[in-house]
Amino acid sequence: MVTVAQPSSVLPRPRTDAVRHLGPNWYATVMGTAIVATAGVALPVRAPGLRPLCAGFWALSLALLAALLAARALHWRHHRDQARAHLLDPAAAPFYGCLAMALLAVGGGTLAVGRDWIGVDAAVAVDAVLFTVGTVVALAAAVAVPYLMAVRHRVTVSQATPVWLLPLVAPMVSAALGPSLAPFLPAGQPRLTLLYACLAMFGLSLLATFVMLPLVFGRLLTGGPLPLALTPALFLVLGPLGQSTTAVGRFAEVAPGVVPGADGHGLAGLGGLAVLYGVPVMGFALLWLCLSGAHVARARRHGMGFTMTWWAFTFPVGTCVTGTAVLARHTGLVAFDVLACALYLLLVAAWGVAARHTVRGLLSGELLAAPRPAPAEPPRATARTTSGAVR
Repeated sequence: MVTVAQPSSVLPRPRTDAVRHLGPNWYATVMGTAIVATAGVALPVRAPGLRPLCAGFWALSLALLAALLAARALHWRHHRDQARAHLLDPAAAPFYGCLAMALLAVGGGTLAVGRDWIGVDAAVAVDAVLFTVGTVVALAAAVAVPYLMAVRHRVTVSQATPVWLLPLVAPMVSAALGPSLAPFLPAGQPRLTLLYACLAMFGLSLLATFVMLPLVFGRLLTGGPLPLALTPALFLVLGPLGQSTTAVGRFAEVAPGVVPGADGHGLAGLGGLAVLYGVPVMGFALLWLCLSGAHVARARRHGMGFTMTWWAFTFPVGTCVTGTAVLARHTGLVAFDVLACALYLLLVAAWGVAARHTVRGLLSGELLAAPRPAPAEPPRATARTTSGAVR
């Protein structure tokens, strides 16, 4: 019996259809899980069992990151056309900032609480790798995505959504988490270089956010509510607010051991700056939290169902927890202690809701299915949305 070899074109192909519609927005699950760990250990109170619970969330975020990196690698290998389509879609491309923030968030969680399980030396090594790779990706996304929006996407102001902030916020996450690595570097130039690089990324992200945020706020006021599926994305504005407050506070805490105080290059006064900057910014964050909550309540009344944008309820709120915790340390005000704990309870509740719906959607296959046309929106919701970017 002679066996005829099959042409390569008809050889069985691996089953990769499940990852065809797996977009970069899925990294938000990693971010939202990791922030539960880092925000928990940053709280000004030490509840029994909290730290082991946070370590468990860190381990889960690490597992999620590994699984998603593998799945996205399959996506790029077997569905390159879809991957390129994501890059050329103004609704999907900004989510590449989530890849950077996922790497950074898991790295920061490794040093903050993962060291309880793997030891300090291993935690520093893991964080150093994830911080370096995450920062490179963050800076690349901060340049590449706005460039694509300008020369390929051809977006209009009426299409502005908080999703546009994602690639611009990623360097701020590096700025907030980088100072924790400084004490583990050799004294002198290595520590100084890292700290000043974080300061530069703080400025880069903050100024870019100041440019973009008026577009988002203006579109919201003049164009009406966002489409139902995108309404939770309003919470993304909290990210740069809470993360920048956290970053300034971390600069103030790390600088005394990094920057010589008597050589003319000291960063004296950063503690005061952390308060003068952080308190007004967190005040605006609370205003935006209430505004976003009102929009979400309205969207639910109009039939908003679950999409992956619900993960916007997690990481941005977590950055407000760490920012408020920083203010609690620098001011000694009990009010900030209480606020940090209240926001953390909100974060945990939001994570539970988003995680439950995500698991249910994965088991049913709905979240990884081809996107369906967006449902009709209530009056005034005129902005463009792409359902595939938020599934």
